[in-house]
Amino acid sequence: MKGDYHIHTYYSDGVFAPEKIVDVAVEAGLDVIALTDHDNVLSYNVAQKHIEENGLNLKLIQGLEVNTLYKDYEVHILGYFPNVENSDFKNLLKTQQQARIKQTKEILALLSKKEGIKIKFEDVKNMVAEGGSIGRPHIAKAITNAGGTTNVMDAYKKYIHPDSPVYVERKTVSPFDAVEVIYDSGGIPVIAHPYDIDIAETLIKKLMACGLLGIEAYHRKHSPAIVEYFSSMAEKLGLIVTGGSDFHTPNIMNGQIILGKHFVPEWIYDKLVDTKKHLDMAEG
Repeated sequence: MKGDYHIHTYYSDGVFAPEKIVDVAVEAGLDVIALTDHDNVLSYNVAQKHIEENGLNLKLIQGLEVNTLYKDYEVHILGYFPNVENSDFKNLLKTQQQARIKQTKEILALLSKKEGIKIKFEDVKNMVAEGGSIGRPHIAKAITNAGGTTNVMDAYKKYIHPDSPVYVERKTVSPFDAVEVIYDSGGIPVIAHPYDIDIAETLIKKLMACGLLGIEAYHRKHSPAIVEYFSSMAEKLGLIVTGGSDFHTPNIMNGQIILGKHFVPEWIYDKLVDTKKHLDMAEG
């Protein structure tokens, strides 16, 4: 199964609607995709409805990416096949959404007070689909739209970092909490793009005690050597390997195909499905 297991829509910081993602995936010749928006699962039903109504031949895996903090590290945890009706899972998403709103409002207040940049919360909220996850990319865009900087990258450099006098860190959950909740909801927790974390191996071993089941070895930031490193680590630790493009927006240089030049092995789908079956059997 040719697939991509890390994709964002406009329910978080992606630019495409779920329907558009589905159409582009079909056009790219994919057989299966996972939608993994930050801290919510709202895109799944929208995409699934589009697939069914148009008779499209594309499998859809329900997923998400939970933004967490551990010491000074931002750790992203992917979750596949969670029971979205599980009470702890619902509470996790609620907590994450509240933290995003609080952070945004506090940053906007400081921007107004210290920099004279006036931005309404609604202007940021309206950048995502109804109920979606607002975050730093939207704040940076709002700053640019308000004339605070000439472009989004400058907004990041000037305001969206810990050393900025207007920046407020989000009070998010720990990776241990995220892994445990996803696992207890019947889902498959996977650490995303671990190359970003220089303590990855130590952290992965600790997260396994909470139910971590996989490593995202294939990612657009990972060179072949990095892919091999984390694939070997997964084999050594008895974890599955996943991968995806981490698609947010079309790349002008590479065209707008999601999978594009990012090779994700076809056997990943079988590993994910087999792991989910084993979890369900253990639960039963």
